[in-house]
Amino acid sequence: MEKKVRHVLGISGGKDSAALAIYMRQKYPGLDIEYYTCDTGKELDETYALIENLEGYLGKKIVKLKAAEESHIDPFDHFHKIYGGYLPSSNARWCTKKLKLEPFENFVGNDPVISYVGIRGDEDREGYISKKINIQSIFPFRKNIWSEDVVAKFLKNENIGTLTELYSFFENNAEQISRDNMATRIFEILEQPISAKFTLQQKLNMLLDLNTSLFNKAVFEWIKTTGYPLSREASFPIIDNEDVLVRDDIFGLLRDSGVGVPAYYEKVAFEINGQSGEYARSRSGCYFCFLQQKIEWVWLFEQHPERFAQAMAYEKDGYTWNQEETLSELIQPERLDRIKEDYLKKVQRNAQSKSPYLLDSLFETESEGCAACFI
Repeated sequence: MEKKVRHVLGISGGKDSAALAIYMRQKYPGLDIEYYTCDTGKELDETYALIENLEGYLGKKIVKLKAAEESHIDPFDHFHKIYGGYLPSSNARWCTKKLKLEPFENFVGNDPVISYVGIRGDEDREGYISKKINIQSIFPFRKNIWSEDVVAKFLKNENIGTLTELYSFFENNAEQISRDNMATRIFEILEQPISAKFTLQQKLNMLLDLNTSLFNKAVFEWIKTTGYPLSREASFPIIDNEDVLVRDDIFGLLRDSGVGVPAYYEKVAFEINGQSGEYARSRSGCYFCFLQQKIEWVWLFEQHPERFAQAMAYEKDGYTWNQEETLSELIQPERLDRIKEDYLKKVQRNAQSKSPYLLDSLFETESEGCAACFI
């Protein structure tokens, strides 16, 4: 008997994944989505509060996955001990692998799975793509809902004949392509091979810009000939969706739903040498995440001193969270002042920029985090 496709959505404790859960509940209530969260044991209290609020809104339990469940200590501490006190870093993200990815992949097992990922339309990153063939990622907030592996296979030059047949099928069946006078241009793009002068991304963007839903329908029909989990589904309502959600939309969903924005995203005022500024946390995840900006470490020290002290206690035997300095060095009065001053200068530089796409200074590094933790 063929296994039923499971639809799953991971809640990181951050704004984007929470907003995606709300969005999917509002827009696609017929989808039977399983919600889960990977608990490292090192989250801020606000993260657990968000998950509780979200459960109330969804009317559904969010399954809590925990690595090393047999251990008597928190998952992070369990593996920190196994790794001999070695702290995770951008070059050795054992925390992501052991605390996030492995529990998730154990949770889904070998079942065919559609995993919904909350990467926004204003972000330039792909997110976590499992190497397991039974897990397929979908991105409802973006114009391109498909993962890069799907797009690359679909648009490869060897597929040009298949693509034109798929689009011709929809044209012959009175789809929108016949009515909007775009057919000629669409087929020109379909038939143009990808090359150094005409990249995969260019071809994708042109097809999406001309007719997003038609592109999605063609991809979905092609997927039925593959081994992707979605090939087992007779229909998929998201292919008709043309929404593109950006950061402001995310905060709107959280506030309007009553779930609320996690408190660590709310900016706190500070003063330094007669100047005023605001800081907050730009991401969810462990309170001692090594991907934090220096100003976020300052925020943690001043807003959650007990958590900062716990983070500082991990720094020993030559292992530190930052390569440039220890946390004890970071909180020296002169260094704290310098970090705040540098941050304010950065804010001022960004305020003078004319780019309409510039995110505010604090949140512009969101996409630098690990997708498995921060989506």
